[in-house]
Amino acid sequence: MKALRIVLIEDEPVTARNLAHILQHLDENISVISVLISVSEAVAWFNTHPGSYDLVFMDIRLTDGLSFEIFKQAPVNRPVIFVTAYNDYAIEAFKNNGIDYILKPFNEQEVDRALQKFETLVRPAERVPDSSTFTRLLEQFQASVKAYKKSFLVHYRDKLVPVETAKIAWFYTESEIVYGHTSEGKQYILEYTMEQLEQQLDPQLFFRANRQFIINRMVVSEVDFYFNGRLSVKVRPEPPERILISKARVPEFKSWMNS
Repeated sequence: MKALRIVLIEDEPVTARNLAHILQHLDENISVISVLISVSEAVAWFNTHPGSYDLVFMDIRLTDGLSFEIFKQAPVNRPVIFVTAYNDYAIEAFKNNGIDYILKPFNEQEVDRALQKFETLVRPAERVPDSSTFTRLLEQFQASVKAYKKSFLVHYRDKLVPVETAKIAWFYTESEIVYGHTSEGKQYILEYTMEQLEQQLDPQLFFRANRQFIINRMVVSEVDFYFNGRLSVKVRPEPPERILISKARVPEFKSWMNS
């Protein structure tokens, strides 16, 4: 089989390394020929390397702007698989050579499905997908976007009260009871386990810090280095216990905060 030459455009080093590792684990014929970290760097590369690649994996939000700017300044004449933390840009992505749209945090199975889509839709004809392919892919994406929980209906003083998910600063469990604490300082008991919440919350907004806490990125005020390679996360309002990120999860937490 012909070697597949892939370009990665990703400004998060941990994510880029993880994606490159997954790609090469999935297929030994894959060659990651370049890793680009910004719009300006990508524009320069594509202008000087026409036709030297087969497929692009591209983040959307880069340090110096949206990656869609690349298409305005350089010829990107091969298919693109967008890898991003945001689902807001699906239509724009598919208008710019997009054949798939993977949401972070991704796993090996999702990357494999995207590669299979490339092999099925594009590689046999060695072409950029046409408008009918774009329409079909967009419909598939819209059907697959997960709807995360927007609010909770909670018991409060003999009433049922709706609480917007985005207003919850952190979720906390103690003695097998789960609490949702809002930015305004109100606390509610929730009839969910932490595992159930983790599945229903938008991973771009909420992060499972440890067994006791799920935190909202909007309330993180400071992150301190702690013992043994761990991080101590300060949030507003202050929780009853220190929120610690284990050494093993520090790269994931940093990637989440940087997205």
